[in-house]
Amino acid sequence: MLSFITGVLSTPAFILGIIAAIGLIALKKSGSDIIKGTLKTIFGFIMLQQGANIIVSSLVPFSQMFESAFKLTGVIAEDNAIAAAVQNVLGTETSLILVFGFIVNVILARITKWKYIFLTGHMMFSFAATMAIVFDQMGIHGWKAILLGSLIQGISSVLFPALAQPFVRKVTNNDSVGFGFWGSSLVWISGWIGGKLGNKEHSAENMNVPKQLDFLKEMSILMGIVMSIIYLVTSFFVDTKLMNELSGGQNIALFAIMQAFTFVVGILVLLQGVRMFLGELVPAFKGISEKLVPGAKPALDIPIFYSFAPTATTIGFLFALVGGLGATLISTMLPVVVLPSVIGLFFMGGAAGVFGNAMGGRRGAIIAGVVLGFSFQMIVALAYPIIDLSDYGISGLWFASTDAIIVALLIRLIGSLFGITI
Repeated sequence: MLSFITGVLSTPAFILGIIAAIGLIALKKSGSDIIKGTLKTIFGFIMLQQGANIIVSSLVPFSQMFESAFKLTGVIAEDNAIAAAVQNVLGTETSLILVFGFIVNVILARITKWKYIFLTGHMMFSFAATMAIVFDQMGIHGWKAILLGSLIQGISSVLFPALAQPFVRKVTNNDSVGFGFWGSSLVWISGWIGGKLGNKEHSAENMNVPKQLDFLKEMSILMGIVMSIIYLVTSFFVDTKLMNELSGGQNIALFAIMQAFTFVVGILVLLQGVRMFLGELVPAFKGISEKLVPGAKPALDIPIFYSFAPTATTIGFLFALVGGLGATLISTMLPVVVLPSVIGLFFMGGAAGVFGNAMGGRRGAIIAGVVLGFSFQMIVALAYPIIDLSDYGISGLWFASTDAIIVALLIRLIGSLFGITI
């Protein structure tokens, strides 16, 4: 039974479908409308996930190409692989923190002014695993770890979206959704810095280009060209043997271009999914707001923001990559080298571009991307000593979610005040 519950809570499409159904029932919609709204919400979110999977499938070989081209070794920021790797030893703690943390979240949304319900399932899972690891390394096990982890996860699930909401409103021009992502603080801080140094009158979405280059105003075309150049240039420096393995015998230039175009197709599928499930979920969530948790807002995953400024998404990612490369070079002088996490830099850098554009135009998007890329990896480099993952047989990976890292640092700091250290 526990595995079923955690399975549902770890599957965002089911969570959102259930939420949509509850909301539509609360609004006393017809059976036909409930079925339609529920399934379209699930289909839209699965479309979003499949778009993300397509993106990841094209970025994984690029990461290998990049490491080979520039002869770099070190750790990559990636949460989900870490969460999966510790389940053999911390599976029970992770599952119960996930379930009770969600309950604490709903209770807090009901009784406090923080009305956010965190609905990003895979991030709830990775955060619960992070809490289990942190307390395990502090010598806190069993029900004590579950109790503390659940309380912290529930509080964090309303606190971080609440901190991000003033900036979310600047992007969406409404107050209907929250930011349910454990890197939200770094995204909005980067966007805020971009806003201070940019000019919001010159939006990236309204760039003036000569008529003969008008096709560049189409986000997918611009992204396809830029990504093709990046993949092609990188492929020139990759070891021939590795390139042949990755391409499976296909012409290397053609392989690079196809991977770049596949990345763009993933973006298009993802954006279509976002539009579809938000179009169903947000109206349905009003039912929950009005009946069950008055004023509640769904805190959703980071891709929901890309559709508000697709060009700024591209700009944010590209300049996050630049910032990430700078951080990688600096981290060579630190105890651990942090390699560019292309996947993390895309998802967070793209959002930073959107937030930077909303507050500081195209210059804000550029600055926000650089700040995010650099900070995202330097935080990992500086915080790396606080948690030793080699205890679980994990090497080459470390935590990626900035908010979770901040929480882990605070826990360790408070623990040290009581004499609890590694």
